[in-house]
Amino acid sequence: MPFRIGQGYDRHPLINNRPLTLAGVLFPQSPVGPKAHSDGDALVHALIDALLGAAALGDIGQHYSDTDPKYENANSMDLLAQTWNLLQNQNYNLVNADCTIITEQPKIAPAASKMRENLAQVLGVEPNQISVKATRGEGLGPEGRGECITAMATVLLSTGKTR
Repeated sequence: MPFRIGQGYDRHPLINNRPLTLAGVLFPQSPVGPKAHSDGDALVHALIDALLGAAALGDIGQHYSDTDPKYENANSMDLLAQTWNLLQNQNYNLVNADCTIITEQPKIAPAASKMRENLAQVLGVEPNQISVKATRGEGLGPEGRGECITAMATVLLSTGKTR
């Protein structure tokens, strides 16, 4: 059974009076949210890029352009579902996904389980196949200064297809 690895990365500046949603979880206590064309869910965007990369299907911008009006304020979980459908049509299965969020605020750990559940539901896998964790910039760089939110994802796909 062939395996494919993909990695994804996304970063959004943070602005006042914008909701912050990550993997379908709203963080109402956050005073800032991502400046973005869509809902700005950096975690899901990184995961989409990792999935597309593992399947050699380009990147998120090729599929969901930030200049296309139809994706303005788009729900990233819907984009993830569309991406996963594309990969399933090519016989890919998710072995696991490892996701990291880098931000000073809000605290991610209390919502990590719900985020895993939401992602697993969209991807049709068990929550134990998805890792969501966070770290801080510790005062360094744009994340440490609270200027942005960054997410990284790595996925392992399998397929029954042969070359």
